[in-house]
Amino acid sequence: MKKLFTILALIALTAGSIGTSSARQPSSSKAQAESVAGVFDYYLLALSWSPTFCLTHKDDAQCTGKGYGFVLHGLWPQYAKGGWPQSCPPLTTLSAAETSKGLTLFPTKKLLDHEWSKHGTCSGLGAMGYLDKSDQALAAVKIPQELQPFGTSYYFEAQEIADLFRRANPGIPEDGIAVVCSGPQLSEVRVCMGKDLQFGACGKGVKTQCRVGDIRVPPAR
Repeated sequence: MKKLFTILALIALTAGSIGTSSARQPSSSKAQAESVAGVFDYYLLALSWSPTFCLTHKDDAQCTGKGYGFVLHGLWPQYAKGGWPQSCPPLTTLSAAETSKGLTLFPTKKLLDHEWSKHGTCSGLGAMGYLDKSDQALAAVKIPQELQPFGTSYYFEAQEIADLFRRANPGIPEDGIAVVCSGPQLSEVRVCMGKDLQFGACGKGVKTQCRVGDIRVPPAR
């Protein structure tokens, strides 16, 4: 009888745990319903260091000897308290004219379509408006001379990379930029901008993600 009570207690405990877990995990439909186009606090401009991407995606169209350095990953609406909206309804596909415009900004159509679907739809600007805003954001950030495409590897600490960007763009505050690494190599630089594309502080959760010490900045292919 004691053994039976123990088994029943374990079953009840397991059922309770499953119920608690389910309660903590909102459904994808609920999460999407909470994302409303135009309702966000600021933008995060993500600039990818293309050579790092190409080390593991050698057959990608982006990696065909074009000598890319930093390329546009995306312009992402963000919440100041952390997190971001995504895939905001109504979801629409890009027209031929919008795709043509987008390919002057993004290195591949696959990335363009993904960024519009996941992030651009939440800008509240419509497709062409979002692409124009991305173009303006790119133009507002000057790439440091030290980080233009080059033919040999360089090594910097993450803070040095952030400082180079801040010197080239004096309006970026200390808490307005984040450097992201892929293992020991530079992956992205992310710059926080207001809806008016003025530099500003990043919201909760946006921070540098690199190891301590030197990180490698691989050369352009």
